[in-house]
Amino acid sequence: MAKKIEKIVLAYSGGLDTSVILKWLAETYQCQVVAFCADIGQGDELEPVRKKAVATGASAVYVEDLRETFVADFVFPAFRANAIYEGQYLLGTSLARPLIAKAQMEVAKKEKADAVSHGATGKGNDQVRFELTYLAMDPNIRIVAPWREWDLNSRTKLMDYAAKHGIPVPTTKAKPYSSDRNLLHISFEGGILEDPWRAPIDDMFILSVSPEKAPDKAEEIILAFESGNPVAVNGERLSPANLLARLNQLGGRHGVGRVDLVENRFVGMKSRGVYETPGGTILRAAHMAMESVTLDREVAHLRDSLIPRYAELVYYGFWFSPEMELLQKMVDDTQKNVTGEVRLKLYKGCVTVLGRRSEKSLYRTDFVTFEEDDVYSQADATGFIRLNALRLRIRAMMEKG
Repeated sequence: MAKKIEKIVLAYSGGLDTSVILKWLAETYQCQVVAFCADIGQGDELEPVRKKAVATGASAVYVEDLRETFVADFVFPAFRANAIYEGQYLLGTSLARPLIAKAQMEVAKKEKADAVSHGATGKGNDQVRFELTYLAMDPNIRIVAPWREWDLNSRTKLMDYAAKHGIPVPTTKAKPYSSDRNLLHISFEGGILEDPWRAPIDDMFILSVSPEKAPDKAEEIILAFESGNPVAVNGERLSPANLLARLNQLGGRHGVGRVDLVENRFVGMKSRGVYETPGGTILRAAHMAMESVTLDREVAHLRDSLIPRYAELVYYGFWFSPEMELLQKMVDDTQKNVTGEVRLKLYKGCVTVLGRRSEKSLYRTDFVTFEEDDVYSQADATGFIRLNALRLRIRAMMEKG
């Protein structure tokens, strides 16, 4: 028989799921429940969290500002890799979960808690991301996953439970979709979005205006990089979190970064998600442009061949794994010379690269010019082509007997 749980640290957001879970854990396990909330850029959503958690029954509440850590140690490393899942998703939620889980485990250690809990469902990816991180930090930690235990198996039942216990929640039956926000993005799923044919309603979006309502005049910006990381916008140096926030503002007002996709979850089912990632969309376009003049061809091609694998590891929750450590070291080694500036245009939902320059550029005008030059002998191309064509010529000769 398992030993009784004495104290649980819950990853708490104040939303529908975790508000109900906090009360349910205290009632079901008859133990102390500590609420842990990570500030990774939720904005105004955090203001009532502490008061609400105490009112719902939390024995203690931790709210930690992890915005700079999130961007510097999770977002920027992924963008140094140009990571993207299934061609569209910039991994906003995927990158946040391992940080939240790691910080939650630190609180559990401080509080001498013997268990941790989260609000992820038994159908989604987040349960894996949280729990892989928990177990990487402490292989003996006990994990309580309410969605895999209770009979509150729908949003409607959760809202009824909240109403019964006097728990205020932001989700209503008139707006039945869930959202998750951080400095990199905001995601929407569930409810009306479960029909992949139905377009999302425009007033759902928070970080961006629709491209149709964006300014009719384009805006140009310059993004500066040092060793693969963005460091300044329009000549102003900013901390990682402040820089991403600035890009979100710039991209959002021009309708940049909206994505509507049906993705393949790790557990095996398809899921429809709608995302706003204005700053990340700008950052990825700029970083790729910066690499185009500073990264060796074969290094770039080898790294690019590993992007799907890197993105899968992040999406599946293996941030704290030996294979991820290895990949990240390789990626970071490619970024030593990715330094310089990129000029971009933001207009009606689009990001267009206008120019790029670097003191470490491999681009040589005197090599590629169509004018007369003294550095490249065009006649050398004859032998180069014939050597590369040798196996093709041999095959053709054999086919013709």
